Amino acid sequence: MTEAIKSAAERAREARKQLYFELASGASGLALALFMWGHMILVGSILTGERGFNWLAGMLEDYYIAQPTVVVIFALFLVHAVFASRKIPAQLAQRRQMLQLGRGLSRSGRDTPAGSSSEAFQPHLESLLWIWQVRTGMVILVLGSFHVILLGIDVLTPLFGERTGIEALSSVARVKAGLWLPYAILLISVEFHAGVGLYRLAVKWGAGSFLSRPGLHIIERVLLWFFLGLGVVLLLVLAEVLPPPLAFLLSAPVT
Repeated sequence: MTEAIKSAAERAREARKQLYFELASGASGLALALFMWGHMILVGSILTGERGFNWLAGMLEDYYIAQPTVVVIFALFLVHAVFASRKIPAQLAQRRQMLQLGRGLSRSGRDTPAGSSSEAFQPHLESLLWIWQVRTGMVILVLGSFHVILLGIDVLTPLFGERTGIEALSSVARVKAGLWLPYAILLISVEFHAGVGLYRLAVKWGAGSFLSRPGLHIIERVLLWFFLGLGVVLLLVLAEVLPPPLAFLLSAPVT
């Protein structure tokens, strides 16, 4: 009896610990997703040209908004990486199994013989989303760390550019010099990871009780394609492939 009570108490402690881990992972992921979208909107100031970008960046730095934000976001990034990585297979054999599962789900239903009366098995969407969220999470762990560190160097030191802080000239120069490729990969990974993560978070914490899963999928896809499209336009402007389309808003009036 004593052993059974002890075992039940241990299971209860483990369940509480896992709940706290889920809360930490979900809350940090939600905060990072909201920040990422807000960050993209702020970077959208490049659409008004160098003048608008520098004005907004200077304002955020002069009023000491950017500096603590970088520190807080880096801390949140680490917290989310630690707690979310619990679900990433640690052993090579487990990762191979995950890859095989992903391939199997992707191929399912395609090998049914023509004219067969059996219904083709449809891939389990939730499982596929989880597998790709793990994959994009590993990409973000590498490229996201690089981006946050680079952003911190920009904001906190004069190592790049002519002054301490973010400026259009150095940002454009780095993107044109080759950073457009890792940023493009990071953009796709972040948008997919955030969109799917918020969808799974909503389902996990009961949003499915008043919104159907198909409805949540529609919301996720709208957010995904909107911010993915915006990010592509921003990258093209930063790479100077496209001119800033809203530069006329800040152009000097003709006298």
